[in-house]
Amino acid sequence: MTLANRITLARMGLSLAIFGFIITHSLWAEFVALLLLTVASISDGVDGAIARRTGTTTPFGAIADPFADKLLIMSVFLGFASLKELNIPIWAVFLILLRELTISTLRVLAALNGVALKAERAGKIKTTIQLTSSFIILVLLILGMWSKAQVLPGPLEYLGSLAGQAGWWLTVITAFFTVVSGAIYLTNHRDLISRSWNEKGQ
Repeated sequence: MTLANRITLARMGLSLAIFGFIITHSLWAEFVALLLLTVASISDGVDGAIARRTGTTTPFGAIADPFADKLLIMSVFLGFASLKELNIPIWAVFLILLRELTISTLRVLAALNGVALKAERAGKIKTTIQLTSSFIILVLLILGMWSKAQVLPGPLEYLGSLAGQAGWWLTVITAFFTVVSGAIYLTNHRDLISRSWNEKGQ
């Protein structure tokens, strides 16, 4: 197994760990989740860079790498949705999951047809928004929990009090851009979908 693929698999494992720490819902656990989210986010660019520089790109990596990214986002937002104080709209999380699963299915479909789908600009922007929202929500959650444990400077305590409101809006904004990027992706590859639907013998 290549180093890039090992990093990709490690990111999948980190995603599950992040979910576990978020739903544990203690101050130390949220700190650990933030640390692991940082590592996982960095690894997202590292595995691809290593694969390209060493010439070790593989079919497994082409499918597993974007799947690992989606697993990371799904783990984070499902974890957030389990915390009442964040006021995360479950319908927005559902739209995020629906988009990610749909595009993952499209990638598998393309692979079965011998086509490797590359990341598009809309998808990269979507991922940036997803990760940025995840970091902001998690930091505000930590500040809110920290302020309950001890007195924090006024500005930090105020930011912590915004966790619920910010969680709602950031999740909705994230869902909007996620769905839009998915629609763009499906539109750009409608020929592939059409050919698959019309395959003889199916």
